[in-house]
Amino acid sequence: MTNRSLFAQSLRAQIVCGLLIALATVGLTSCHSSNYLAYKFPTFTFANRPVPPSLLANRVMISVTANGISTGSLQIVDAKRDLRSNIQNTVTSFSISGYASGFPNRILNFPAEITGFVYSDAQGDIQIVNYGKESVTGAAGTFPAKSTGLAIPPNGGHIYSAQETIGQLGIIDNATGRTFGLVLPNVFQVVVNTGDSVALAMVRNSNTVYRVVKLNDNQFPTSTAAIAAIGAADCEPFNLPVYCAVPVNTGTHGNAFDRPTGAYFSLDGSTAYILNCGAECGGTTSSVTYLQQGALQYNNIPKTVPDASAFTNQVLVPGGVTAAVANGTTLYVSGQQLQPDGLFAGNLSIINLATNTVSGKYSISDGTHSKMLFADNNTLWIGSQFCATGERAHQASLGVTTQAANYNCLTRFDLGALTVQIVPVVTQGSATAVVQFPNTNQNQYYYGDLTGLCWVQGFNKVYTAYGGQVHVFSTVDGSEIDNKNVTVQGTALDVAYMDAITDADN
Repeated sequence: MTNRSLFAQSLRAQIVCGLLIALATVGLTSCHSSNYLAYKFPTFTFANRPVPPSLLANRVMISVTANGISTGSLQIVDAKRDLRSNIQNTVTSFSISGYASGFPNRILNFPAEITGFVYSDAQGDIQIVNYGKESVTGAAGTFPAKSTGLAIPPNGGHIYSAQETIGQLGIIDNATGRTFGLVLPNVFQVVVNTGDSVALAMVRNSNTVYRVVKLNDNQFPTSTAAIAAIGAADCEPFNLPVYCAVPVNTGTHGNAFDRPTGAYFSLDGSTAYILNCGAECGGTTSSVTYLQQGALQYNNIPKTVPDASAFTNQVLVPGGVTAAVANGTTLYVSGQQLQPDGLFAGNLSIINLATNTVSGKYSISDGTHSKMLFADNNTLWIGSQFCATGERAHQASLGVTTQAANYNCLTRFDLGALTVQIVPVVTQGSATAVVQFPNTNQNQYYYGDLTGLCWVQGFNKVYTAYGGQVHVFSTVDGSEIDNKNVTVQGTALDVAYMDAITDADN
């Protein structure tokens, strides 16, 4: 009897131990499976893209400066989970290896090419980042002075740099390995189309736009002859010139440009929309001027002086124009309008490209608008800088506590409902509705300049470099997502979604 009792107890103990071991094994297997699946890539990756060393499938790259402008880095975070580490926490951070240039303030992001170019305002160099290897593969080139405007096409065939301090438009021709410097006093901006066939330059406090022209081999013996023959501002090099800067002719439309500050190229490759800043940049009237891209191509050498007219249309935009983005037959432009009190107020204007009319104008964040992109949930996001100098900040100083006094630099625009939301949503003077998440600016009502913006495609969020720190916002309702696990040590300058499906998503 005693033996049977001991046997039964022993059997029960074995069963219990077996169950515990089984449960523990299932738990460990489940945990391992979860971690494994979290970083498991499909056998055939999208567009045959390589699996990166970090094993992160949804990466945002953040350019960071520390110790002033002396050192810089490119950090990577898991944008799906909003983590700087892996989920096991066995790797506490990820970064682009080999990058060390100071103050990397500009990322030119080409996810379709698995490549990025990062410009350092401290060193003036341009580093090439291989997204598949998560490492720097070399320098794309340097220019003799700092760049106020930088343009690189997706194929990397040329690099264009506006160097305002020395009045030079720099060109690196990667097909020949040669560098050229066109003399263009006060040049401050340059843009290039996706096909690398049209490059345009803008001069500060001027109403002239210049296009880059590439001459045929040995077409002109000297720069003087080239300038005279095609009406160029400059051709370089002096002997046997290769590139020239030629004023864009608009025919009888003498007032077609008013302080042009940039250009947006149509998705079908037919039109270049010149963004005329107007009063915001010291001019008179803001507008969008339509030019034929065919007439602007760099291999279309002028046959007469002045050049053949590229003008097709112009739309006046009272709300202001400094940035633009298109969606089908609609062009969205952002800028500022001068107010009776002498301050400027931000506006989003909607241009119907079928009728070439402004179909709507909406009050948005003040400041110099430079960032615009579409995102999930049928939203448009607009970023700017120097917002605390506009009409909204003035309203806050007068004690206004409505959203008219929210002078932050990021706007969420609902494309369906046509409604505006300044984010973060804060109420001036309120003890409760204030900024909740870490921000470098240490201001409970104002984050500071918006210098970086990217859409994490399909995950209902946008990442920003906002006031020097990383902030994440929901595209569903504009609310801020907890950023404690993606903040950086130093100052965040720019952000880029490395794993977008196409270049157009950034």
